[in-house]
Amino acid sequence: MRVLLIGANGFIGRFVADRLLADPAVQLTALGRGDDADVRFDLATGSPGALTRFLDAVHPGVVINCAGATRGGARELTRHNTVAVATVCEALRRSGCGARLVQIGCGSEYGPSQPGSSTAEDAVPRPGGPYGVSKLAATELVLGSGLDAVVLRVFSPAGPGTPAGSPLGRLAEAMRRAMQAGDGELKLGGLGVQRDFVDVRDVARAVHAASLSAAQGVINIGSGRAVRLRDAAAVLARVAGYGGALHELDTPPGPLRSAIGHPRADSEHPAPVAYPYPDGCGSWQQADVRTARDRLGWRPRINLEESLADIWMEAACRI
Repeated sequence: MRVLLIGANGFIGRFVADRLLADPAVQLTALGRGDDADVRFDLATGSPGALTRFLDAVHPGVVINCAGATRGGARELTRHNTVAVATVCEALRRSGCGARLVQIGCGSEYGPSQPGSSTAEDAVPRPGGPYGVSKLAATELVLGSGLDAVVLRVFSPAGPGTPAGSPLGRLAEAMRRAMQAGDGELKLGGLGVQRDFVDVRDVARAVHAASLSAAQGVINIGSGRAVRLRDAAAVLARVAGYGGALHELDTPPGPLRSAIGHPRADSEHPAPVAYPYPDGCGSWQQADVRTARDRLGWRPRINLEESLADIWMEAACRI
């Protein structure tokens, strides 16, 4: 099976590439903006016609799109998350390869949900920020394309390679700094939110399964269990062997309020940090993952403690 993987250098894409390369039945080609891609192509600026010519030459059976942006203004997010997907869909429509499309979506497309609830695929999406809006627009383009396509809505990926700017990445970095400095107290903020963390290696398994299946539409990929960030911090402290006290700052949510890893600062020049979850999803998010089980035969295997241990291992290497 020939697979074209777009975004192989991203957080999720790297693990998808590893998973596919471990399958002897897969012939993998990586397309992206970096020098180490097999083929260099920028979806945000490249033309559908150029991508069509490449598809006709390589003739993949599956195209997996892990590319996109998680940070930036509305214009940048729209360009990398929506326009780029429009290019992929148009190129596939023009091409004679007939490839199946596996698109990586995100839980932010749903927006806020009721605490205690599990969000299923039939929930009406109401994204609360530009990132979720840009990803939802991409999903709608895929679903309306007429292609053989599936969108995997990944909730909060975690594990090795977690970006330093993510909530769990910032949490690990704050703990590393505290241990390095010998601080007996770690001040943290924004720990009341609850999110559905899923290990990135489990996400890669889901992508692999989706590429081999006939499933179409939207499928949630998550653990099916919301975890309070405060509890994740306690697990990380145990994994790291941090014996200090975790002191939670009483800070209301806000775009420029103090948050995870409250930095050292003097009283005259406080240094605010972005609130850890500016994803527009409110205080709670939990996936209903029954569709993934029923249509992909997929279940998460790696628990959050193992994911956090791997995140800490990378952070500890910087001590």
